[in-house]
Amino acid sequence: MTQFRKSVWRRACLGVLLAMLAVVPLVAAPVARAQTVATTSDPYAGLTSTDFDTIVSAVGTIALSGGARARTILSALGNNDLYTWKYPRSDHGLFIDDPNTGTWTNARTGAAMPAPPFMTIRKVIANDMVTGAIATAIGVLDLASPNAGTRRAAAEAIFESPSPATLPVVRHALAEETDAGVRTTLMQAQAADELATPATPVPTQLAAIKVIAARGDLTARNELASLSGEPAPVAAAATAAIGHIDFVLKLWNWLETVYYGLSLGSVLLLAAAGLAITFGVMGVINMAHGEMVMIGAYTTFCVQQVFRAYAPDFFGTSVIVAIPAAFIVAGAIGILIERTMIRFLYGRPLETLLATWGLSLILQQAIRSLFGAENQDVGSPNWMSGYFMVGGLTITVNRLCIIVFAFAVVGGLMAVMRYTPLGLRMRAVTQNRRMAASMGIRTPWIDAMTFGLGSGIAGVAGVALSQIDNVSPNLGQNYIIDSFMVVVFGGVGNLWGTVLAALTLGIVNKGLEPVAGAVLGKIVVLVLIILFIQRRPRGLFPVKGRAAEA
Repeated sequence: MTQFRKSVWRRACLGVLLAMLAVVPLVAAPVARAQTVATTSDPYAGLTSTDFDTIVSAVGTIALSGGARARTILSALGNNDLYTWKYPRSDHGLFIDDPNTGTWTNARTGAAMPAPPFMTIRKVIANDMVTGAIATAIGVLDLASPNAGTRRAAAEAIFESPSPATLPVVRHALAEETDAGVRTTLMQAQAADELATPATPVPTQLAAIKVIAARGDLTARNELASLSGEPAPVAAAATAAIGHIDFVLKLWNWLETVYYGLSLGSVLLLAAAGLAITFGVMGVINMAHGEMVMIGAYTTFCVQQVFRAYAPDFFGTSVIVAIPAAFIVAGAIGILIERTMIRFLYGRPLETLLATWGLSLILQQAIRSLFGAENQDVGSPNWMSGYFMVGGLTITVNRLCIIVFAFAVVGGLMAVMRYTPLGLRMRAVTQNRRMAASMGIRTPWIDAMTFGLGSGIAGVAGVALSQIDNVSPNLGQNYIIDSFMVVVFGGVGNLWGTVLAALTLGIVNKGLEPVAGAVLGKIVVLVLIILFIQRRPRGLFPVKGRAAEA
C-alpha cells in the first residue's frame, strides 16, 4: 500500500512538471517577441545587454540615429555612470547617476527620477572595445556641430577609429562642409573608412592611401601598416607610403630636437647674460650669480601672492609685473653686494670665488628661513599655457614665450650697451680700465652699476625659470656651472658670443640626450668645451682692446 502511494505521488509530480514546461514557452514567447520588437525599434536597447559585441553594435546604431539624448547617454556609458535593470525587462530601462549631485535621471527622457532600488540595477560596463566605439560614435554626432573646431575633432576621432559603418556619414558631412581645414580632415577620415571597407575597389584604395600618406604623421603610418595583407598593388603602395612617412617623421624629430635645444639654450642665455657682463667688465668669478636667479624666482612668487590676495582677476598679468620687480630687487641686492664685499677683492680672483661661494650659501639659507625649504607654487597665466602644432612639431606656449623673452632681454641689453652713456662707459672699462679712468670715468661707479645690471638680468631670468622649473632655494645651483660654460665658450664679455654659445650648447645637449643620456651628454659637452678652450682660450669671440686686460 505504501509503495502504491509513493508511485501515485511521483506520477502527480511528474505531471505538474510537464504541465509547467508546456506553459513556459507560451508565456515566454510574447515576452521574447516584445523584447525583440523593443530591441529593433529602440536603438538604446542593446546597451542593456551583457555582451560587449552587442553593446558596441548598439553604440554604432545610436551614433547613426543622431538622437537628442545620444551624446548624453554615450558620455554616461563612457564615464561608467549608466545603469540598467539587473534582470531583463521589457522596457529596457536605462538610468544615469550623476556622481556630482547624487541625482538620477531617465536616460532616454532626461527626466529626474527617484533612485532605483540598489538590488534591482547593475552598472553597464564599458571595456576598451566599447570605449573606442564611444569615441567614434561621439565623433559622428559632433560632425553636425556648428563649431568648426568640434567638427574637425570629430573627423579626427573617426580617422583614428575607421569603420565601414561611418563611411556614409562622413561622405554626407564632406558634401556639406565649407571649412577648408575640416574638409581636409574629413577627406582623411573618408580615406581611412574606405580602406577599412572590404568591398572598396583597388583604385579607390590607392587614392585613399595617397590621401593618408599626405598627412604624414604617426597615426597615418599606423593606418597604413595594417594593409600588408591586402592585394599586391595596395600593399606595395602602402609600403611606399610608410617609407615616405618614416622619412617625414625623422625630419620632424630633428626639428623637435632643434626646438628643444633652442628652448634649453634660451634658458642658458637668460642665466648667463648677466654673468657675461659682470665677468667681462670686472673679472669677478661670481659664484652667487645663481642666487640672483633664485631671488628673481622668489620675487615672482611674492608678486603672485599679492595678486592672489588682492587682484585675483588680474592674475594673468602677474608675470609681467614680476619682470621689473625682479630686476629691481635682484639689481639692488647686486649693488649692495658689490659695495660691501666685491670692491675689496678686485684683482684677487681666488678670494672672490671663495667669498661669493660663501655668500651663495648665506643667501640660500636666508631664503630657507624666510620661505621654507619646500618648493613654492608659482603659477602660469592662461596665455602661457597650452600648445599648438606646426606640422608634426608640438610647440608649447610657455617654452615659446621664454625663447622670445630671452632674445628680447638680450636685445635690450645690447641696446643698453651700445646706445646709452652707461653702456659706452662699460665698454670703455672693459677694453681698458686705466685709460677709461684717466678719461674721467668713475670706474668704481661703473663696477657697481655693472654688477647691479648683471644681477638684475639674473633676476629677470628667475622670472622665466619660475615658469618651467621648481622654485626652491637650490634653483640657482642648477644653472651656475652651465652659465660659466656659456660665458667661457662664447668669449668673456661678448654678448654675441654668449648668444651663440648658449644656443649651441642647448642644441648639442638635446642632440646627445637620446644617444648618450642626460648625464653622460653633459659630461661629453664639458669635455668638448675643455678641448675647445685648449685651442682658443678666449672663446669664440674674444674681447679686443688696446690693453686687452686678461
